[in-house]
Amino acid sequence: MKPIATITRTKAIMERHNLSFKKSLGQNFLIDVNILENIVSKADVDEECIVIEVGPGIGALTEQIAKKAKHVYAFEIDGRLIDVLEDTLSPYDNVTVFQQDILDVDLQNFIEEHVNQGEKVKVVANLPYYITTPILMKLLTSHLPVDSITVMMQKEVAARMSADPNNKDYGSLSIAVQYYTTSKVVMNVPKTCFMPQPNVDSAILQLNVRSQPKVHVEHEELYFELVQASFGQRRKTLKNNLKRAYSDEIDSETLEGIFKEASIDPTRRGESLSLEEFAELANVFNQYITRS
Repeated sequence: MKPIATITRTKAIMERHNLSFKKSLGQNFLIDVNILENIVSKADVDEECIVIEVGPGIGALTEQIAKKAKHVYAFEIDGRLIDVLEDTLSPYDNVTVFQQDILDVDLQNFIEEHVNQGEKVKVVANLPYYITTPILMKLLTSHLPVDSITVMMQKEVAARMSADPNNKDYGSLSIAVQYYTTSKVVMNVPKTCFMPQPNVDSAILQLNVRSQPKVHVEHEELYFELVQASFGQRRKTLKNNLKRAYSDEIDSETLEGIFKEASIDPTRRGESLSLEEFAELANVFNQYITRS
């Protein structure tokens, strides 16, 4: 039988199950087997891996993962697709599908219950564009015992997540992702590889989870809060952005002293600071701001 990720098979599955694409769920199904095989290869999936997949759709990527992995746990929010997946993935006894929104899943508990000690866990997914960032941030901030996250997403979002300082794409999202992982765009995917075609091209981003965050911060929540505030208005200086964000907690004189103590020029813009510089600034801030 042809792979799921072909135009003819995808159309046949859609017709057999009387399916239509749900724009509200960002459903664009891949119809290029080579791309899917590449994703699985880049993710370095093998028979020792447990893979968590988000949004399997009709099972095109799931099928390719199942050929290599020990087991695939796929989470699908669209109830219409559960019967479809039972049909399309019936040849694979190493796939378990859950009808659940991944944002509602306690993944820490899930992994404890379904993964044996010593087994490698990887996340591999073609993420719905409308909810890419919340899903990724949940995966990262939950401090899961995951080796890597290999995901397809909108090309522009992948560029932001992997951007370096002094780059127009660099921002609070870049810092959040790189704090927890090493990030790299490993492949671009043209919109012609999907049905229906989205309006944008895609990219595959590989995130290798760090054993420890890239920088040491005294207060993680404050660190990310300060980073966010520093990019509040990109064209404004750090001093102006932070003065505006913390006007109720810190006066101008104290703020000047914080910059001096952290050895950060207050006239710089957020996009020029490395993760290390933000960490230094946040750790000094932590001495002057009360956070529970």
